[in-house]
Amino acid sequence: MKLGLQLGYWQAQPPTGVAELVAAAEESGFDAIFTAEAWGSDAFTPLAWWGKDTSRVRLGTSIVQMSGRAPTSIAMHALTLDHLTGGRLILGMGVSGPQVVEGWYGQPFAKPLARTREVVDIIRQVLAREAPVTNDGPHYPLPFRGEGSIGLGKPLKPITHPLRADIPIWLGAEGPKNVAQTAEIADGWIPIFYTPKSAGMYQPWLDEGFARPGARRTRETFEIAATCHMQIVENAEQKQMVIDAMKPYVSLYMGGMGAESMNFHNQVFTRMGYEELSAQVQQLYLSGEKDKATALIPDELVDDLHIIGTPAEVQDKVAAWEDTGVTTLLLSFRNAEEIRRTAELLA
Repeated sequence: MKLGLQLGYWQAQPPTGVAELVAAAEESGFDAIFTAEAWGSDAFTPLAWWGKDTSRVRLGTSIVQMSGRAPTSIAMHALTLDHLTGGRLILGMGVSGPQVVEGWYGQPFAKPLARTREVVDIIRQVLAREAPVTNDGPHYPLPFRGEGSIGLGKPLKPITHPLRADIPIWLGAEGPKNVAQTAEIADGWIPIFYTPKSAGMYQPWLDEGFARPGARRTRETFEIAATCHMQIVENAEQKQMVIDAMKPYVSLYMGGMGAESMNFHNQVFTRMGYEELSAQVQQLYLSGEKDKATALIPDELVDDLHIIGTPAEVQDKVAAWEDTGVTTLLLSFRNAEEIRRTAELLA
């Protein structure tokens, strides 16, 4: 199992000290560095900016929101960055949720699986550069011939020849159908709440995708990049402090990242066995009682979602994650010393 540095997306202001984190990750043998986006900072620009000072690590997005750009535009970003990094890009994408897609990007959210399939196919056509890019699907028709078209659209191939004709595409997916499709059409999967305890739930969904005709990968060649927070502590008191500090993030995703009628993260927690808790946390969170929602989050859930413990406990927990099939562990850190200590502990 490889290690990846998860830089995430920016909060109210750009983060500080990122260059030191990136340098420490590359020096310490990390395999990859990832950036993200929500509805503020984008994923590609920070990856290029901080990635310019690296020479070995892979550079990935986890994740680019598909509705924020045309599929050919995403392909242009990928093609460009892959050249600039000497073939080290991992293109991680996802559909996001209806509040962001329709509220921020002004795009329809309906039929996310079909849209994902079209996006991936178009991007692969661009990178293969075998013929002018076309798409007959209803979501991203190329050339465009719909209402408002003047009928002059022309199928095109990219001017720039891609460095790699097959850049790895990893998809963020949560539900059974989405995970199965990811195993079918993608090179890797970026789950958001994959843990040793929940891993068994996902295996039949993955197997369904691998078994479909034309599946790109097998379980042996498919990558699973699971995200968690890792922190080494010295005693039980310190561990409790870290667990308490992580609870607001859990309650945010369980209760606040989505509408009451459609919160994909909440649905994952329900499938993990927290149906009653998920409903209570969502009700409190959406009514503005965030502190009460956070107070309901149990220690054992945070402990399952993240790797927090003494050096020996961390080693055991990392081994448990690896045993479930995780190929890359995407970790967030506060400083370079934590990265170096983690790399030394897990070497």
